Amino acid sequence: MYGCQQNLINPDNELKSVLEFICSESHKLTNCGIYYGRQLFFKSKKIIGKYDLEKEYKTNKHYKVLYSQAAQQILRSVAESFKSFKELDKKYKKGNLHFKPRVPNYRKKDGLAVVIYPSQALRLVGDQIKIPLGTTVKRWFKLDSFLIPMPSNLKFIDIKELRILPRNQCFYVELVYQKEILTQHNLNPQNALGIDPGIDNWLSCVSNVGTSLIVDGRKVKSLNQWYNKRASTLKEGKPQGYWDGQL
Repeated sequence: MYGCQQNLINPDNELKSVLEFICSESHKLTNCGIYYGRQLFFKSKKIIGKYDLEKEYKTNKHYKVLYSQAAQQILRSVAESFKSFKELDKKYKKGNLHFKPRVPNYRKKDGLAVVIYPSQALRLVGDQIKIPLGTTVKRWFKLDSFLIPMPSNLKFIDIKELRILPRNQCFYVELVYQKEILTQHNLNPQNALGIDPGIDNWLSCVSNVGTSLIVDGRKVKSLNQWYNKRASTLKEGKPQGYWDGQL
């Protein structure tokens, strides 16, 4: 079972330029793949295979400027969209679909698109994830990678895929990770626990099997008050919606 966690990236000017560049190249490469897929379909009614675009575009400038595994993921996503169109078209022709599916269309000009990295491309450096750039970028800008913070609630070894997602003039990192499979226990449905929430006594709990417990809420209350005071100090004089690493 897999989970997906999305975190906002707070880039400095250099990192923002890198993210804009790779997402722009992803957008252009995506449109190249869509062009090839559309031409093949309209001319021969054939659908591109999973690896067809990689063979066609491995010398393309937008392909070469990206890290190879990221470029491959972009083109495979395009191929997958045409495969989905084919399956929907079959259902439509059999009368199992009420709307006629459309051939995947081009993305808007000068946009940004997601960049996907498989786990094999990633490295953990301290408390940050090292994400590689293509050899062309290294040759042009003397830069071979960039770093983003590793979320403290996840284990690096569990990460299966990393996505750089441009959205609403911001950049997010999406981490697809292996979720721990919880062991199912044989519970007695006749047992019950009554919970009374409060302030000083955060939770007062009494069961129907003769046990009880109280969770002290004073420590939680103190931490909450401290956080609110600290957050107010950090946000003072800042625009609405301000957020940083300390918050």
